Parts: sequence; C-alpha cells; structure tokens
Amino acid sequence: MIPASEVGSCPAARAGADTLLDLFVENRRALVGAAARIVGSRDLAEDVVQDAFLRLRDLTDDGAIRCRLSYLYQVVRNLAIDTYRRQSLEQKWMTGEDEGVNAASPTTAPDLIMIGRQALCALALALAELPERTQQAFEMCRVQGMAQKDIASQLGVSPTLVNFMVRDASIHCRARLTRQQAI
Repeated sequence: MIPASEVGSCPAARAGADTLLDLFVENRRALVGAAARIVGSRDLAEDVVQDAFLRLRDLTDDGAIRCRLSYLYQVVRNLAIDTYRRQSLEQKWMTGEDEGVNAASPTTAPDLIMIGRQALCALALALAELPERTQQAFEMCRVQGMAQKDIASQLGVSPTLVNFMVRDASIHCRARLTRQQAI
C-alpha cells in the first residue's frame, strides 16, 4: 500500500527525487514491506524488490509517469503477486526431495508388471502370425535398432521392402494390442 502521506500528492513525490530510481532507493524499505505483506516472507520480498529495480533500471525516465511513487508501488505489487502465485503453484505440484524417497516406483507396481507382461505376450503372438522374414525385419529394426539398409543386406532384399515389412508388422501388432486392450 502507498503511505497515506503520499496519497493524492503525486507532484510532491516528483519534487523530492530527481529520477524514478532515486525515488525507488528512497522508498526501498517501504516497498519491501509492501511486497512482504503479499508474499509472506521478507527474504522473498527482497527478491521481488530487486527484480523491480532491475526492470526499472532500463526504463527511460522522461517524465511521462505522473505519479512516480504510485507507479513504483504498482510495479512491486504486480511482481509480488506473480511471485506469490508461482510459489503457490510450486507448493501445490512440487514435493520436497525427502518425500519422494519412499514413494513406490510406478514400474514396480504388480498390476503394471502384469499389464506389461500381457502386452509382451500379445506382441509375441501377433509377431508369430506374420511371415518369418517380416518378423525378422521387425525385430532387427525395432528391437535391435538396426538400420534398414543393414537389414536389407542381411535378408537379401531391398531397403524399400524392409520399410514395407516393418510398417506392415507395426500395423499388425498395433491392431492386435488394441484388440487385446479392448477385451
């Protein structure tokens, strides 16, 4: 809040300081107090006022601001509100480092392990339905990470055919897995 002595006295605030930054320095303690009431911490309020100073430092003071002190309080207030909101959001979604130590890993949950095993079984069954050369091309590409030109030379086919075999195998497996999940 703006001190009661400054309400309605914008020209007086202008006469006491040569520049906006001079006025900022003169009223720094009050600006920190205003920010502290919003963010709830004097240390955090100091950071807010420092951010305000850095923003105002690059501002050209050409006299266009009529009520300089009100302007300073508004800048600090806006930054303090932004800081408070960010802090609230972080507290809502972030946990302390120690809180995660005893959290169960989602990959070790028994139901997820079973779902993963069922998906692997369904994938193996879907691959077994494909021609042997298509199975090999798919496994070399997707499991072993081989390049299509290397797969083509090993299987004795063109890279274009390898591309089609991998694509067809992917479509077939995806359809089987989707069908299994619907059951």
